[in-house]
Amino acid sequence: MDYIFDNERPIYIQLVETLRIEIVSEKLKQGERLPSVRELALIARVNPNTMQKALVELEKEGLVYTERTNGKFVTTNKELIEKVKKELAKEKMINFLNDMKNIGITQEETVKYLQELGGNK
Repeated sequence: MDYIFDNERPIYIQLVETLRIEIVSEKLKQGERLPSVRELALIARVNPNTMQKALVELEKEGLVYTERTNGKFVTTNKELIEKVKKELAKEKMINFLNDMKNIGITQEETVKYLQELGGNK
């Protein structure tokens, strides 16, 4: 996990976003036991309370669950993971298209550039 934070937004929100991506990209596997809060905090170089706050948010979303005395785990709910993945993809695509529009590139030109770069139609 690579954590780079900006000062514009709360760190726990950035942790939630990073961990969410780790889950939907399967870097953190379904059903996998997460390191302890302290271990995760050390990895991310943040206060354990900040990491705990991020994990609580992920638990509210259903992406993480707690087994009493066993720790925290990544959900095994494939449908939820796929739903979150699609939401993230949509958000990133909207941002990308807005960025292209802001530099004067139409959607049609954007598609053309993507096809050229990707080598596909």
